[in-house]
Amino acid sequence: AEFDIISKELITTYPQHFVRFLLNSEAFEFVRAIETELRTVESREMDTLLLVELNGEESLVHIEFQTSDSTETPMPRRMAGYIGRLIEQYGMPIYAFVIYLRPNAGAGDPGQYLQECPGHRILIEYTVVRLSELKGERIISEQLWGLLPLALLMQPPANTPSEEWVRECIQAVDELELETRDKTNFLGNMLTLGGLVYNPQTIFDIISEETMYESSIAQHFAERGRKEGIEIGRQEGRQEGRQEGRQEGRLLVVLDVINARFGSNNAEQLKPSLESIEDSALLPQILIKASQVNTFDELQREVNTLIS
Repeated sequence: AEFDIISKELITTYPQHFVRFLLNSEAFEFVRAIETELRTVESREMDTLLLVELNGEESLVHIEFQTSDSTETPMPRRMAGYIGRLIEQYGMPIYAFVIYLRPNAGAGDPGQYLQECPGHRILIEYTVVRLSELKGERIISEQLWGLLPLALLMQPPANTPSEEWVRECIQAVDELELETRDKTNFLGNMLTLGGLVYNPQTIFDIISEETMYESSIAQHFAERGRKEGIEIGRQEGRQEGRQEGRQEGRLLVVLDVINARFGSNNAEQLKPSLESIEDSALLPQILIKASQVNTFDELQREVNTLIS
């Protein structure tokens, strides 16, 4: 569910980027997002429905996100149901997509529902998008910033090690003209989605070290660190000092995501508990929880469970 929430949030914020990416075209005009609860006997909500003007007529872009394969109801049946109800309700062209987040997911999805009964043939087609098969550099080269957290789930550029690709995506976030709290939200989303492919600790270390030392976000964290009497930056002293600096840096990343999502008062309330953590492996887990939960009370419970 957390991956659905993040994906929907990205589309809500950057609908034009997703439409341009999926249709591979700029020849459209985004109109608005449409409430996705369909009028049926059993209410069922699809992921995202966008109204666009394409080829001179209003059309619908329907996007479903799947972390793994749909097992309870096969995806072709689900999509046939969605598309059939959209045809009934709106009666306009529909461009339907299923985006698979996890590597190897969707390998058996044929991209169509087919009934071959003589005289009653039914064919409903949709486009299957397996992120692991796509080249992530397109996201940066075409400036599709809304998809940057998803770029981590795509293929790195040729001859680019995976960790270097993570750094490139994080640097791209840093270069966006966003407020710092929006950037920290972006980085939290990258950590959560990237955890489908990478070790979350790897991403967390890159965010908390490379970003802090070498970016505008770094200046933000460093300023906070100076105000709190914390030395953040590369130390040329003892290894112990360097380790302490990294740990404090990671802590500030977690606190800033909490601040961005739930406010400074809640971040300060949780700060003593986070400062008491000696196992650095817990901080990336808490950062993921901070990006996923809906309320601060939920986060508190998660933190208490992890450190108890």
